[in-house]
Amino acid sequence: MTTDPVSFLPAARPVELQPAALPGAQAAPADFASWLTRSLDGVNQQLVQADHGVQSLAAGEAQNLHQVRISLEQARIGIQLLAQVRNRLLDAYQEIMRMQV
Repeated sequence: MTTDPVSFLPAARPVELQPAALPGAQAAPADFASWLTRSLDGVNQQLVQADHGVQSLAAGEAQNLHQVRISLEQARIGIQLLAQVRNRLLDAYQEIMRMQV
């Protein structure tokens, strides 16, 4: 006699999350282009902040080495994310171009 190990659990209900209801979340962008523009601007700001941190560190003015390193990592991760998005877009475009009409 076998029993279902999850049969005693109540039925699952779908969860609806509103992006604006989440703490720190922004409203959903109208389209992909606006999201991409905002993301590029955000990564650019991270790069500028990291650059200023490195310059102040080189000049001996930086008080917190850890914060400079964190800003460098955030900028690096942002660039990697945008590079992966670009790679996925190119792959999708190439796949569409290979399709027979």
